[in-house]
Amino acid sequence: MSKVSNHDPRLAVEIAGIHFNNPVLGASGTFGYGLEFADLIDLNRLGGFATKGLSAKPLAGNAPPRIVETHGGMLNAIGLQNIGARAFIEEKLPRLRGYDTRIIANVFGYSDEDYIEALTILNDGEGIAAYELNISCPNVKEGGIVIGNSPDAAARLTEKAKRASSRPLIVKLSPNVTDITKVARAIVGAGADCLSLINTIVGMSVDVNTRRPRLSYGTGGLSGPAIRPIAVRMVYEVARTVDVPLIGIGGIASTSDALEFIIAGATAIQIGTANYYDPTITMKVIDGLSEYCENQSLENINSLIGSIKAE
Repeated sequence: MSKVSNHDPRLAVEIAGIHFNNPVLGASGTFGYGLEFADLIDLNRLGGFATKGLSAKPLAGNAPPRIVETHGGMLNAIGLQNIGARAFIEEKLPRLRGYDTRIIANVFGYSDEDYIEALTILNDGEGIAAYELNISCPNVKEGGIVIGNSPDAAARLTEKAKRASSRPLIVKLSPNVTDITKVARAIVGAGADCLSLINTIVGMSVDVNTRRPRLSYGTGGLSGPAIRPIAVRMVYEVARTVDVPLIGIGGIASTSDALEFIIAGATAIQIGTANYYDPTITMKVIDGLSEYCENQSLENINSLIGSIKAE
């Protein structure tokens, strides 16, 4: 495998001291461990990607059915199935290091201690650029409260994770809150280097013939184009609230979609659900951003970040 790839210097961005060749990233949970896409796209052209959520120990996830298509998107209740942090370091990371792309390890747990244990293991992983904390998990030690729905719980975890981490810390925000800016302020105040948003929105689909939920778990996370306007709005609100880089996520399926997030305030974007029906979508968006810079006579895409004319 070769690290030689042509990059458009106009697309380079920096997040928490990390250089990305372009702002297009694969989203956690939709991009596997990266290697699954190696025969489908040129990973060397990709700005980076977030791994499947990694826990300290392997997890089998939920029983099927775990994915159901909906209008404008999909619901998933995979249950965070993964091989575990140690296996990722030993089995996946050595091959990933051969590519010129930034590897972001997505991390989750069901208590603060779970997160710290996973981070401690991953600190040994050479080639990881940053961590992305998935805080949309219920804290089993606190009666099932979702960490990301509580500014206090999210800030407490962020502070602990920042101390335990040997790499920049990205925290992925849950949209299932009344005011996302309150959670964002608390997390940034606790030391987060960057925020990614949004995670999926809790939804449900019912089979009217059996009168049962279509997902074995009952509810699931809604993703895809249906949530994009909500995600753009939340990026816009958070960008006006905190002073750290943002990574926009939610229903991005075209260059125009990606540009919406960047203009609203995101430094980079993650593409998720669209990977399922078009595995080459990341390459198309990278090309589209280059073309946009050419057509708009932009010397650097950074000039677009937060350039929205909303007032």
